[in-house]
Amino acid sequence: MYRRLLLALIFAGSLSGPPALAEDKTLTVFAAASMKNALDDIDAAFTARTGVKVSASYAASSTLAKQIEQGAPADIFVSADTDWMDYATAKKTIDEPTRVNLLGNSIVLIAPKDTKIDNVTIAPGFDLAKLAGDGKIATGDVKAVPVGKYAKAALEKLGAWQAAEPKFAMADSVRAALTLVARGEAVLGIVYATDAKVEPGVKVVGTFPADSHPPIIYPVAATTTAKPEAKSYLDYLHSQAAKAVLEKYGFTYLVKPTS
Repeated sequence: MYRRLLLALIFAGSLSGPPALAEDKTLTVFAAASMKNALDDIDAAFTARTGVKVSASYAASSTLAKQIEQGAPADIFVSADTDWMDYATAKKTIDEPTRVNLLGNSIVLIAPKDTKIDNVTIAPGFDLAKLAGDGKIATGDVKAVPVGKYAKAALEKLGAWQAAEPKFAMADSVRAALTLVARGEAVLGIVYATDAKVEPGVKVVGTFPADSHPPIIYPVAATTTAKPEAKSYLDYLHSQAAKAVLEKYGFTYLVKPTS
């Protein structure tokens, strides 16, 4: 009797083992730092619906595109600008037919929440350098990080870049710039509106005109090495449920939901 029971348990184990392993699927998503809060919510909902786990890595789009180029095992790439998605496409690390311009955003001028600076009119000729005084202005690296590139483009068009440039503290991502302002290590910062929305330590003191910089567009695509489950993840990003989450965090949803 004991031997029969033992054999039965071994047989049952052999049946249950492989399916359990097969179900343990994980997608790796490389996404722009500004996506963190919204995408964490979306990933949790996607996993609850499909059983597919999501491991997300957040950083500047420039950093992520280069990591993918160097062989990092990403299944999905979400960039905060079209330039770095174009870069990945040129390096043939992106499955181009899956690419979609998913989201829009805006850039804002922020300050620590207890600052006296308020209601800044951002228009041609505004004096950002004077506004910062002896303090620093934080944003992403203007040579590589999308938010920094948008910020520089806007300030150049408004005639404020040359005087303000020496006051800039360049951060390696938009979230790093946001933190500098929240801690009071910078008196001003230029970040996405969605970042300011999730950080209680800062306040928005001005909004950059949409026509002062190139359109802020977030493209998303599967990589050329993506697992088959990447398709269901991209489909979920096109759903009404994902749209609701992204709009709650302040993103502009650029596609028509498919479900």
